[in-house]
Amino acid sequence: MGCVLAKKAKHPPGYEDPTILASETSFTVNEVEALYELFKKLSCSKFKVGYIHKEEFQLALLRSSQRHNFFADRIFDLFDINHNGVIEFGEFVRSLNVFHPNTSEAEKIAFAFKLYDLRQVGYIKREELKEMVLAILNELELSLSDDVVDTIVYQAFIQADLNQDGKIDTEEWKEFIAQNPSLIKKMTLPYLKDVTMAFPSFIVNSKVENIEMNI
Repeated sequence: MGCVLAKKAKHPPGYEDPTILASETSFTVNEVEALYELFKKLSCSKFKVGYIHKEEFQLALLRSSQRHNFFADRIFDLFDINHNGVIEFGEFVRSLNVFHPNTSEAEKIAFAFKLYDLRQVGYIKREELKEMVLAILNELELSLSDDVVDTIVYQAFIQADLNQDGKIDTEEWKEFIAQNPSLIKKMTLPYLKDVTMAFPSFIVNSKVENIEMNI
């Protein structure tokens, strides 16, 4: 059975008019239409049901649907705005818009905060930052002692936790980013400024050198 997004097929649930999406993002109507072609390709790569599942998302990012990756999981969760376990077309476009060169720095900072706010409670705690550091080390296939990891986390909180209450809130995060702009450097993808039907493969390098946590 062919993909439900094949030619002449009905649009799947979650599809939104390109004109509306263009009005809400930095993309033009033509660029949104090009993104739909990419969405169709990704959503039919494994399950052929018109949504992007986590396995398909990992396949696009990592060229493997089996390899577990902490950052791929986190990005998928943030793209899945309505938390139904799949990425719909509207979610796909709105989430990619965060990485558009014309998107405001404030939106990028907010997205990055959500990435680190693993428990989704509105602040980043010390143990969450430690999980991120350990995941980064795992990506680099590096092993550091617990004491070294704890020192890295401690130094980050010295700088970021301005009121010393053991957590980083959104305002402290903004100040932390202002002091460490490299933390959101890779949240701008230049090629999103000129999306065409020949859109490149949706590959996001999740290695640490692209996250650039200077902590």
